[in-house]
Amino acid sequence: MKRSGTADLPLHGGFVPQWLAERMARLGLAVTEALLCDYGKSEVLRRLGDPFWFQSLGAVMGMDWHSSGITTSVMGALKRAINPHSRELGIYICGGKGRYSRQAPAEIVKVCESTGLDAAELVRSSRLSAKVDNTVVQDGFQLYLHSFVMNDLGEWTVIQQGMSDASSMARRYHWHSAGLQSFVEDPHTAICGVNQGEILNLADRQASPARQGVLSLTREKPELMMQDVNRLVLPARHLLLPKRHDVRSEDVDLRRLGAVLWLAHDRQPADFEELVLLEGVGPRTLQSLALVSEVIHGTPARFRDPARFAFAHGGKDGHPFPVPVNVYDETIGVLQTAVHRARLGQSDKMDAIRSLSELARKAEAGFTPSGGLEKYVEKERNDSWKYGGRTVMGHATPPPRQGPQQLMLF
Repeated sequence: MKRSGTADLPLHGGFVPQWLAERMARLGLAVTEALLCDYGKSEVLRRLGDPFWFQSLGAVMGMDWHSSGITTSVMGALKRAINPHSRELGIYICGGKGRYSRQAPAEIVKVCESTGLDAAELVRSSRLSAKVDNTVVQDGFQLYLHSFVMNDLGEWTVIQQGMSDASSMARRYHWHSAGLQSFVEDPHTAICGVNQGEILNLADRQASPARQGVLSLTREKPELMMQDVNRLVLPARHLLLPKRHDVRSEDVDLRRLGAVLWLAHDRQPADFEELVLLEGVGPRTLQSLALVSEVIHGTPARFRDPARFAFAHGGKDGHPFPVPVNVYDETIGVLQTAVHRARLGQSDKMDAIRSLSELARKAEAGFTPSGGLEKYVEKERNDSWKYGGRTVMGHATPPPRQGPQQLMLF
């Protein structure tokens, strides 16, 4: 199997509270619209096909940064938010978790009826991707989620996830039509999951003789399983997500995170001509906007540490800190306003948001972190009540009275 990434995704129980689910949908829609404005429909699908970017998106949305639950919650939020605007956006999300996964073929057909796309070919792609990951690749994981994301150009991305009862782990599989040559020979853009040792993988290039034997026995014609498209070859990457909940220094690129914190808390927007349009936005919201900006404008290498993006809006279980609801709402509002103005031909705010990620990258060049992640997390938790902090356990409360604290920006 040619892999572009692997990740350990611990299975988590629990639920996504309504107050967070609604905000995830709104932020997911705003991020998608910003991507469409600046990069187009094909780029949205390419990003979703990247397991590192996908995990970073889930973290910036306030989900648990390392959990397999990011997959179901993010795809659910995106489907709820995007599909009502699909005709306008040109993006459609079919399938989902459990029984909704089995509805994907019918939903694809319905989309094709309105777009004129080839329903038979797209349904076949959906079914084959699921069949390969559930049967051809026998790695001990049983699929329970299948999401088929397509655009009105006929391009598609599949995100599906399986679970292993034996290991209490999940494995996420990414497919992207842009580089697919064959469904049965090295087809994945990525498989995310902990290494379980030797597996039966009939989709490996070296398994061609075995596949031919199976096809011969079943009298199946090989050409029915082949697609004549150029293969996308990606370098191997490894994303290892631990079972522990807390975010530690080794999970984060401290230089990159430190530059974001410096930009937001040490320097004010008035110090930068490029950010004058964001004046009035407080330092804490600026921090979140800088990380959201990177999700929109960052290059693939910027997502090697998805945990860093949890410092935008925390996590629903309180790691690294409670979700700052007030900051979350302000971030959504600024981004929605920027997208709306861009549609009217006024790209000033979108340019300002883009400048946040650019300025943070420039700051990294001469930035030397000196530690302090634990102190910063502690301060965020202590201040959480000021920003309307919430977790699945309830609202954040003020800490016991203590002496003045000083924020160490690494």
